[in-house]
Amino acid sequence: MADEKRGLTYAQAGVDIDAGNRMVDLIKPLVRATARPGADAEIGGFGGLFDLKRAGYKDPILVAANDGVGTKVKIAIETGRHDTIGIDLVAMSVNDLVVQGAEPLFFLDYYACGKLEPEIGAAVVAGISFGCRQAGCALIGGETAEMPGLYAGDDYDLAGFAVGAVERGEVLPRADIAEGDVILGLASSGVHSNGYSLVRKIVARSGLPWTAPAPFAPDVSLGEAILTPTRIYVKSCLAAIRDTHAVKGLAHITGGGFPDNIPRVLPKGLGARIDLATVKAPAVFKWLADIGNVAQNEMLRTFNCGIGMIVVVAPKDADAVSAAMTKAGEQVATIGAVMRAPGEDRVVYDGALDLKL
Repeated sequence: MADEKRGLTYAQAGVDIDAGNRMVDLIKPLVRATARPGADAEIGGFGGLFDLKRAGYKDPILVAANDGVGTKVKIAIETGRHDTIGIDLVAMSVNDLVVQGAEPLFFLDYYACGKLEPEIGAAVVAGISFGCRQAGCALIGGETAEMPGLYAGDDYDLAGFAVGAVERGEVLPRADIAEGDVILGLASSGVHSNGYSLVRKIVARSGLPWTAPAPFAPDVSLGEAILTPTRIYVKSCLAAIRDTHAVKGLAHITGGGFPDNIPRVLPKGLGARIDLATVKAPAVFKWLADIGNVAQNEMLRTFNCGIGMIVVVAPKDADAVSAAMTKAGEQVATIGAVMRAPGEDRVVYDGALDLKL
């Protein structure tokens, strides 16, 4: 009876405020490293501030995006590799901003767990900080939520929120996308952050542990190879947009692959014809297709299959845009063209995807 009357504390309920404060101390230098014009990238206030005038904008339209990393986070937990999953978190939102012509300005994260381990949280934020620097945006705030009973064991989840800006009149996609326009593909770094429920099922079927050498990349472990972070296309796409003034549209190839994402940037009545012989699928996709016995069209709708971003340009501008993207560090291939598509099938394929190991 005496124990029942004794006063309880928040720590006894499973929430450690001191651990939260320690994590804040650990991540402060990581946050400061993302400072940019318009934001000092300090944390600790009730809200993050951003000065659009200092960022150089005159008549901006704000663009916002949010996303997570799906069940890829489960692999980070199972392998104990937490230092790159934050890059994925940033990538999934900022790549969605740049397809509208917007420069990412700032980012906020949400980290939820059952029991806060400050060092793990700091490793995650280190990845977020690195991703923000790759995208040129400031990490101006976030939230850490310790919720015992909702998350089991070492489980945690992530969400990210990005805001960008584009001057009025420069929003993508442009209205002049037309039949015959060229579709360029920018190479992906791997699976990125979509389709991981299928990835995990295929790995389970293979019987390989995460620590085993990756069959498609034997110099690294399977876990490390599968966790390769999502490529951030922001700086290359912005450079091509600003240098050539010829980019008509961009599409981030995420969940839904080619058939669901390419039509999102095309006017009604237009679609895309993709030459699959020009799409160079990295070895990881060949291994996934082989072990999982995954059909070609299922691969194309689940994964990026080697193309993480597509670019729509007029034929006369294709070489200039391709050169600008290449100069900015991208691997570029001409993979198709815009076509008339009066029916429901707005993405059609020629040839076959090479998925042979």
